[in-house]
Amino acid sequence: MQVAPTKELSPYIKHYLFLESEGTASKKLRLFSDGNTGMVLTLGGNLISKNSDNKVLNYPNSFLYGQISGFKDLHLAGKTAIIIVVFQPYGINHLLGIPANEIRDDIITTEDIFGSQSSFLYEKLAGLPRLESKLQLLNTFFLEQATKKILPNHILIHSTINYILKNKGEITVNHLVKYTGYTERHIERIFNEYIGLNPKKFGNIVKLHFFLNLLKYKQSNITNLCYEAGYADQSHLIKEFKKYTGITPTQYLHNTSRLAINFMEIKSDELQMSGLYNLQINS
Repeated sequence: MQVAPTKELSPYIKHYLFLESEGTASKKLRLFSDGNTGMVLTLGGNLISKNSDNKVLNYPNSFLYGQISGFKDLHLAGKTAIIIVVFQPYGINHLLGIPANEIRDDIITTEDIFGSQSSFLYEKLAGLPRLESKLQLLNTFFLEQATKKILPNHILIHSTINYILKNKGEITVNHLVKYTGYTERHIERIFNEYIGLNPKKFGNIVKLHFFLNLLKYKQSNITNLCYEAGYADQSHLIKEFKKYTGITPTQYLHNTSRLAINFMEIKSDELQMSGLYNLQINS
């Protein structure tokens, strides 16, 4: 389930995602870029990946991930619960002071950032049975991390991101130069430091997610939605879609169980769905 943070944290955190798994069957998950960074807490079970040599790599129980250039495949084994803290595009920099370009396509353990506080948070979350209690603990934890100082260039980065979102990713760097009054070099530097992506790539990701939202909420065929999202034709859309997700729009619709707009379980041809689902808040 997707839950908004407390209002004070909204400049830093976009939302929390609570997921829970039943059974012991292995689940293949795919995460692709939505222009945000995040923090993953795996409460029990094992989250692993495989490299090009099919060697198993174990993820830490709690880690931060940077911007993703394409997509990452993860494998989840065992009954477990996952909490994902999705930061705003600039949130990991604003909240924790981490240069976003330093962790692009990489992860860093939460212990390296928060020290002993990381173990306290993880153990406390693992011991809380109710989602409401977990949410309250997360809000309290991140409120303590939030800095009161105004960061340099924060007005520039916020207004520029809003401009890109308003234009649904259909921008060029020249548009941003005219809009901000800054040089292309300065804008590129700020984006890499605060967001971890250059403006063009960030705009392409915004454009892709505009298409995904159309796909989710509009009853229309892919060709019509492709033009509405600003793609030149369907072949251009499919090329961009596969670059970021590894699959086609049709496969995204029919061969995945979507846990969030950029996080999905890949369906197996041989097996039934293994039971990863959104955890609901008790009323």
